[in-house]
Amino acid sequence: MKVLIVVTDSLGVGEMPDAAVYGDAGADTFGHIWEANGGIHIPNMLELGWGNIDGVLGGALSVEEPLGSFGKMAEASKGKDTTTGHWEIAGLKTDVPFKTYPEGFPREFMDKYEEAIGIECLGNYPASGTQIIEDLGEEHERTGKPIVYTSADSVFQIAVNVDKFGLDTLYHYCEVAREMLVGEFACGRVIARPYIINADGKRERTSDRHDYSVTPFGPTILDKIKEAGKTVYAVGKISDIFNGAGVTESVHNTDDMNGVDNTLDALDKDFEGFIFTNLVDFDAKYGHRRDPVGYGENIERFDKRLPEIMAKMADDDVLFICADHGNDPTAPGTDHTREYVPLIAYGKNIKAGVDLGIRESFADLGATVCDLLNVEGTGFGKSFKEEILK
Repeated sequence: MKVLIVVTDSLGVGEMPDAAVYGDAGADTFGHIWEANGGIHIPNMLELGWGNIDGVLGGALSVEEPLGSFGKMAEASKGKDTTTGHWEIAGLKTDVPFKTYPEGFPREFMDKYEEAIGIECLGNYPASGTQIIEDLGEEHERTGKPIVYTSADSVFQIAVNVDKFGLDTLYHYCEVAREMLVGEFACGRVIARPYIINADGKRERTSDRHDYSVTPFGPTILDKIKEAGKTVYAVGKISDIFNGAGVTESVHNTDDMNGVDNTLDALDKDFEGFIFTNLVDFDAKYGHRRDPVGYGENIERFDKRLPEIMAKMADDDVLFICADHGNDPTAPGTDHTREYVPLIAYGKNIKAGVDLGIRESFADLGATVCDLLNVEGTGFGKSFKEEILK
């Protein structure tokens, strides 16, 4: 038996009650993408019950007999970032949000960091990753000084032209930062942002992004499943998000469709356990860049691939589709949005048409994964296995 979670990164389904506290009142990633495009073609997602989720476009997309069970989940953790979202899915609640740096990183830290890597840095302020390499790329390429920037999330991002200075150089800068960004200067993730100048003379980020996360503060469902002797197969940036903890096998994605390919390959492998897939383009390429049209097209591409995933599943396999936060591409700024996330469950042994309602935590999903695999969970989250299993 394999249990599969596909995280459509940032595909939220409407503001949470506390969204205004996060500056996100009115956010609705999916709903606003639908409206901005005059609708999108996603017959497979709708057939599974996506449009039946409470609050999704007022029920206008619901179907009479969905193939899957459906609902939505609230985030119990404090925050709206990748790490807290994925950790909560995996059974950990983050009560103290990761420290953010809206004014850039303190000079005291930057002085120590620049001394450690032997070169000054450019930037050090919140910015769009595609914009800052245009603003500072020429100076970086002339001087070799790496570009440092952050966002509303707890991230220390480093951009380097890897054709000129090498990917190893960028990864070294990130490894040094990861070791230093603890304690007083704690930071959730260090992200390597490699770029090149393409044939058209434009600066273009590459797929060699690498996330250096902190290790989870406690055991997750990944650890529990691994300790039970089962496989934990991480697709995309999952291994990075958990700093490798609890992962038995992992594979890197070049883009979301490659992520679907890698997921299909995992379903073909002979093991019992958990496949955890993150499709990051929804977030990185379209949400943060405030591109509702591109986001809609990516949803359509994913929808077209769903039948392949469903066809690969064995009789006792279970598929869950969810997200880790919102990132409304019609909202001001470039940051994540505090939203409910979708929950779809499908499998030959899964009941069709069960409304799972509004779950109190993303951790309900992780608890259900463990329950299906007959593995002890983390103690956080309420399994809904009995509601969906035939």
